[in-house]
Amino acid sequence: MSQPTQRIIKVNGISLNVAEQGQGPLVLLCHGFPESWHSWRHQLAALAEAGYRAVAPDMRGYGKSDRPEAIDQYTIFHLVGDLIGLLDALEAPNAVIVGHDWGASIAWQAARLRPDRFHAAVILSVPYRPRGPAPPTSLMPQTAEAQFYQLYFQQPGVTEAEFERDPRLTLRAMLFGGSGEGMAATRSNGTPSERMLSAGMVQRSGGMLPTGTVPSPSWLSEADLDFYAGEFSRSGFRGPLNYYRNVDRNWEQLAAFDGVKVTVPTLYIAGDQDVVTKFPGAAEQIANMKQSVPLLRNTIMLPGCGHWTQQERPEQVNAAMLEFLRELPR
Repeated sequence: MSQPTQRIIKVNGISLNVAEQGQGPLVLLCHGFPESWHSWRHQLAALAEAGYRAVAPDMRGYGKSDRPEAIDQYTIFHLVGDLIGLLDALEAPNAVIVGHDWGASIAWQAARLRPDRFHAAVILSVPYRPRGPAPPTSLMPQTAEAQFYQLYFQQPGVTEAEFERDPRLTLRAMLFGGSGEGMAATRSNGTPSERMLSAGMVQRSGGMLPTGTVPSPSWLSEADLDFYAGEFSRSGFRGPLNYYRNVDRNWEQLAAFDGVKVTVPTLYIAGDQDVVTKFPGAAEQIANMKQSVPLLRNTIMLPGCGHWTQQERPEQVNAAMLEFLRELPR
């Protein structure tokens, strides 16, 4: 099987690097934090082999794509706009959108706001969340000793300094810590701070990264880790962290669309050990998702799988995604 090809495409006032493989109906794959197009390496090949044109961009701020400096250049409207621009550049009237982590949040909004361009959605990890009653950061948990990791990300420069000291260690720690293997290890012999972090909390007295040695997860090769580390060594973490610095701004900007449902056929897949599915309210959001996503076809919970869904369980994700795609009207 051939490898994906990469090229730079001008969209929405910036340049995006995209990886492409295959011919046929377009499937657009949106990665999350802290990843790149490479997190879809197993899906690009499977989709191409099944007769689809799979396209995975380095999202704005990542990899070889442009990374604007200003925080306000990473709102949900910029991110959805990038994808619309990508469809236009690819001369595609529409596509199936697939998203994981931050890519899932973007994919939800893309399908919700532009069902004319995104006619179906496959969402990994992050369930659909209706608009809350107050700005998101005001509702995030914090105590005198610890704060929710997204609050730790808010102050520009602080998290960048920690993560950029050793990008390879940062990536290894995050990819292991959030995986099913990492969650199991933390439960059995984790320190109090590691157990706190596995619940999404960061101690105020220290950073987010562990101080000891960190194993690599079994599903990640050293070559894959080298690739990720190389990308972040070059591009840094500011762009990716700026996504989190817009959550309150996104809440304000999406007010006009409150109550608008996701009206396209949708598949939701998550790991039963994914910390995102254990956040306060997430179980209820998953159970009630059909109220906001009336064409939700299926909810699949993968046993033992952590946060990195399509990398931890590529064969199961690919099989479920291809079955969903085959059932869509061509």
